Parts: sequence; structure tokens; C-alpha cells
Amino acid sequence: AVIGRAGAMAAAAMVPVAAAGGSDFSDLREIKKQLLSVAERSRERGLQHSGKWAAELAFALEPLPLSELPPPPVLTEEDARDLDAYTLAKSYFDLKEYDRAAYFLRGCKSQKAYFLYMYSRYLSGEKKKDDETVDSLGPLEKGQVKNEALRELRVELSKKHKAQELDGFGLYLYGVVLRKLDLVKEAIDVFVEAAHVLPLHWGAWLELCNLITDKEMLKFLSLPDTWMKEFFLAHIYTELQLIEEALQKYQSLIDAGFSKSTYIISQIAVAYHNIRDIDKALSIFNELRKQDPYRIENMDTFSNLLYVRSMKPELSYLAHNLCEIDKYRVETCCVIGNYYSLRSQHEKAALYFQRALKLNPRYLGAWTLMGHEYMEMKNTSAAIQAYRHAIEVNKRDYRAWYGLGQTYEILKMPFYCLYYYRRAHQLRPNDSRMLVALGECYEKLNQLVEAKKCYWRAYAVGDVEKMALVKLAKLHEQLNESEQAAQCYIKYIQDIYSCGEVVEHLEVSTAFRYLAQYYFKCKLWDEASACAQKCCAFNDTREEGKALLRQILQLRNQGEASSTDVAAPFFLPASLSANNTPTRRVSPLNLSSVTP
Repeated sequence: AVIGRAGAMAAAAMVPVAAAGGSDFSDLREIKKQLLSVAERSRERGLQHSGKWAAELAFALEPLPLSELPPPPVLTEEDARDLDAYTLAKSYFDLKEYDRAAYFLRGCKSQKAYFLYMYSRYLSGEKKKDDETVDSLGPLEKGQVKNEALRELRVELSKKHKAQELDGFGLYLYGVVLRKLDLVKEAIDVFVEAAHVLPLHWGAWLELCNLITDKEMLKFLSLPDTWMKEFFLAHIYTELQLIEEALQKYQSLIDAGFSKSTYIISQIAVAYHNIRDIDKALSIFNELRKQDPYRIENMDTFSNLLYVRSMKPELSYLAHNLCEIDKYRVETCCVIGNYYSLRSQHEKAALYFQRALKLNPRYLGAWTLMGHEYMEMKNTSAAIQAYRHAIEVNKRDYRAWYGLGQTYEILKMPFYCLYYYRRAHQLRPNDSRMLVALGECYEKLNQLVEAKKCYWRAYAVGDVEKMALVKLAKLHEQLNESEQAAQCYIKYIQDIYSCGEVVEHLEVSTAFRYLAQYYFKCKLWDEASACAQKCCAFNDTREEGKALLRQILQLRNQGEASSTDVAAPFFLPASLSANNTPTRRVSPLNLSSVTP
């Protein structure tokens, strides 16, 4: 966990709030001073992740001369009184002896020592909860184990809050406690307050990110006008799948002077991963590994990309490399899990995802990936449990909602499916896979109008799997709407050939077979024979194609003219229709030149 804010009481021991004011990046030296100062103050309070984030960002900026380095924080009378207890307790805290640290900090009055006292108690409760989860239940049975310290902490912190005695870091901790108790609205208010009091503390911004579920919610937040807000907005846009806006923000941060920041580079790679621009994301991750070869954060995302591309040697190298760096990191376990999954060793993969969750039961990626493995092993109940845990950790994880939809599909429970696929679609409105899944659900529930809308929308947003048009065509077939079905099949064939793929689509033969029969019924012999010839190139339609060609030849020999009364569909490829009109996305295609 990370933390943040600083109040008027300890103003002397803090960077003035005004110093972080304004989202102006003109004075990078001042920003560097602020980052170095807040990194040090975060470390003093045991907030390692916030400290690391600030230090990484400061490292990306030019070094400061000796005369401009930030001065050490000014000690108050209370700080001096608590110094011995604080120094002792901090050494225990660093060794993860949280109860011991809290014991020696009882009665301390200074802001820094009081924060460490409360934070030690919080972490002690979290550690006991995690230990109990691992020992007694195993990752999939987690659930009812609670951090016993939370209620007491809330009572004590709320008293201080009412008396306005909490500094920025104290407010951050109060917000974390409220979030853990599922008091989301109160937590958001406290994190916003923390961001106002200590805008430089990244932890408070990050916690706020995890609680915002949509763009509307973001509009109603009254956030401080500081350069930190730009980093926050870029991060939340990535989380909310508003990738275009996120990339614009990150580009403006790079232009402002943060071009060397590995944090920004990794976030851009994650953004490209989220919009499935795999090549771009892979090249950025490769560049990132050159700059920061021992980095482990985000490497599980990198391994997802290698998995999708079936790049076994690269994934194997990454897994071995991370194992050498630190085999007991969550990300390392996920990378190894992905490696075994790619080799279809699903039991071993699930074992590594379980290991990741023993290391961190709140690690989102591992829950989702474990759900996928249980799906592969046909263990639907375990898969459902894993996906539910993923959603508990982050309600915005569309992969978990989609996974739940798939498991209930296997269990033949279409109403459940529909609910989960809808949630996935809300999170990824322009992902064709969600739309196709929704369409299939509606079809099973016999809501064919809705199904048609979904398939058409999937085609309109750019169909990844090139299946939407075929499914739409089959629906039209079912409804005896032969002209619309023919149009869909023609668009499908044009799409398949226009992208220059090696055609391994089973449905191509289906499309040619339907079109051959359709033109035959319309008495358009030339078009029918062109499609029938294409059918002969596929094993499953060869005999039907030959039979149709014989029939056409027979009818032609009997002198039956090609019909001109029946209007051919207006989306016909050039070689099949005289009155052809180009399609919306690709120019008409000469089928005679196509060799499957």
C-alpha cells in the first residue's frame, strides 16, 4: 500500500502545499526538489511505494547542484521528544516487526511518529489476515478473513479527523482504512482531502484511482490544481480504458521534460496493451527492458503480450530472467504461469498463479489468469470463484467479467451469461469480442433483434476475430432474409481477402456455398458458377460445388437465360454483379482473382 497528505499543524516539517500548486511544468528544478523532498518523507513513514515512485520520477529529471538541494525537514519540539522512540520503532518497522514498532510508539504526539504508530497497527492486521488466508484456506477459499484492527483504527482516526489533527499522510491512512471497510463514498472524500493537503503524495492519488468507476464520477471530484493531477489523470484514463486521452496526457508529460521516466514508458506500453496494439506494446516493453533490465513491475503484462503472440522462446527467456532476479515476486510467478499455460501445462500454470496469490492475495492479474487456467481444466466452479475474487479486487477488470460470462455459458445458464457479458461490454464498449459474446447470448435467448444489433455493432467497431458477419448472416438465414444474408457473406469474404490473411476460416466455404445457392435461386448463372467453383477448393463443400456446377451447365444447355428480373444485392463484388456498389469499408473484390 502507498499513502499521502500533510496538514497545517506540521507545516514546518513539510513542503508548503503551494509549492506543488499549478499544473505548470515550466520550473522542472522546483518539481525535482518537491519530488526529492516527498520521496524522503514517504520513506520516513514506511511508505516505500510512494517513495519509490517519487524517486523514479526525480531520477528522470536533470540533477540539481548542491546549492539547490532541498534542506532537511525542520524538526518541531514534538519531533525532538519522540525522536528516540521513532528511531527505534522505525528499525523494527523496516524488519516487519509491526506490533513491536507500535508498542514503542504508544503515546507519541508528533505527526511522523503518530502516523508510523497507526500504520504499524494497520500493517500488523493486514499481515495477520494474509497469514491466516494462506495457512488455513488457500487462495481460492479466501473471503471472510478480516483485518481485526480496522474498526479500532477507524474510531481513533475519525476523532483526529474531526479535530482536524491529521496531516496529509494521516488522511491517506484514514482513507485506506475506510476503503478496507467498504465505506467507499467516505474514503473518496478523505482521499480528495489528502490530495489537497499534500498533493505531492502519489499514494493518495493512486488510492483515489482505484475507487473511481467511470468518467462521470471523475467530473464531480474537486481536485487540487497541481502538476501531480496530470499524472493522476493519465493513470485514471488508462484504468478507465480511455486510452486515447491517456496517451495524449503521457505525451504531454514527455514533452514537459519527463522523457526519461521509466514509469511513463511502462504506462504507455500498458495503454497500448489495453487497446490490443500488440506490436507497439511489445516494442515499447523491449525498449523499457534495455533501459531498466532488472525491472519486474509490469513484466506480467509484457508476458501476456508474448503469450497472445505465442512467442515461446521470448517468454521462456523472460521467465528465466525474472527467476534469476527474484523468483518470489508476484509478477515472476505470473510470467512463469503464462509460460506453462502456453505449453498447455495448465495444472503447473495454476500452481504458479496460486503461488503468486500466496505472495499477494490482492494481486488482480493472478486471479484472472488463474480463472482462465481453471477454465482450460474444465473446473468451472473454481474458475467462477477466481473471477469473483478478481472483481472483488477491481470491479473494472473486464477480463474477469468476460471470464464469468464464459463459465456460465459452459454451464448453459444464458441469463447469467448475459449479465456478465453486459458488464464486460460496458467496460470495453468498442471490443468486438464482448459484442459477439453478447450477440450469441441473445441468440440463445431467442432475442434475435438484439442479437443482430450486437453482431452489426461488432462489425462496425472492427471485428477482431472476423466472425460477426458470419453470425449475422446465419441469423438472417434463420429468419429467411436471404438478401441480407447474402450481403453479409459477401462483406465477410471481402474482409477476409482484403486483409491478406491466409484463409484458414472454415466459414469461408460456408459463405461461398450459401452465395452459390442464393445466386442459383436468383437464376444468376455466372455469379452462381463463380461461387460454386470457389466451393470446389474446400474439402467440406467440394461435392456440393461440383453438383451445383453440373446443374448450372444443364440449365444453360437447356437454353434457360440468366435472370435479369431479380435484383442482385447491392454489395456484390465486381466480378459477381454488374450493378455493384462498393462496401462501406473495402473496395469491391474480383473473386475470380482470389485463390483460397
